[in-house]
Amino acid sequence: MEKPSFTIPEVSLSSAAAGAHTMPVIGLGTAADPLDEAAMKSAVIEGLSLGYRHFDTASMYGSEVPLGDVIAEALDLGLVGSRKELFITSKLWCSDAHADRVVPALKESLRKLRLEYLDLYLVHWPISCKPGTYVYPVDSEDLMPIDFESVWGAMEECQRLGLTKSIGVSNFSCKKLETILSFATIPPSVNQVEMNPVWQQKKLREFCKAKGITITAFSPLGARGTNWGTNLVMENETLQEIAEARGKSIAQVCLRWIYEQGAISVVKSFNKGRMRENLEIFDWELGEGDLRRIDRIPQKKMMLKEEFISPMGPYKSVDELWDGEL
Repeated sequence: MEKPSFTIPEVSLSSAAAGAHTMPVIGLGTAADPLDEAAMKSAVIEGLSLGYRHFDTASMYGSEVPLGDVIAEALDLGLVGSRKELFITSKLWCSDAHADRVVPALKESLRKLRLEYLDLYLVHWPISCKPGTYVYPVDSEDLMPIDFESVWGAMEECQRLGLTKSIGVSNFSCKKLETILSFATIPPSVNQVEMNPVWQQKKLREFCKAKGITITAFSPLGARGTNWGTNLVMENETLQEIAEARGKSIAQVCLRWIYEQGAISVVKSFNKGRMRENLEIFDWELGEGDLRRIDRIPQKKMMLKEEFISPMGPYKSVDELWDGEL
């Protein structure tokens, strides 16, 4: 097996099964609409040669089967030494966010991925919907109240059964994390949320740091070109000026900034050049002046609640739907 081009730093996760469990600080995302399976498989093979070991998927992405296929191929070809070298994340979709469906849903993800265990399993969103419905956006008519305590209890059972080494959440606010923490016997190790210099999540970062929860940033570059993305990150004038002054790309400035905040980045790029570039962030630092300028960037959230749920149906507002009993 050839030595990878880069060695990616790792962070220790709290509440992991069997003690210490580490997570690479940059992962390769597989959420694409539409998903080009051939391009994704090629990117994973290239990523392994570069040094990527952290791969992020979800039952809703439709990428579990092709990711499982390419992981099996890579192991057979000796492109990676063993399964233990990999860090694989998947997520529980809203229609499976019911106590009796969590363990079966994870087992189905494992079947598709052709794996015996995950490294991290996340509750994808803090809502539930009608069992058996796998659509995005979620139809408000299919929404159901989520029983956080019983669903999280089933997530803990997944870890106890050895189906996953760590458990966590995604798109959870401080308020919803407090709810989970009020009864959890295994606290969430990770909260995966939208985070980039244009949506910095300062309050959430402070809360998670105090509680020992690692933040993973999705869409760290703004997901430009996707149906949920924005140009506001990659076209930000402040980031452009910092990148030019440092001889770096805007993407490298963003990823370095996230790394310096103690968060993990999941980047979806199937372009070989950009995949390499995204790893070239560990041998330099942003200056204090750079950090102050980034801190002053006007904030704008990219992924709005309204885009997740359609139509609104009987609810008067998205906040009633999201932050009320649901």
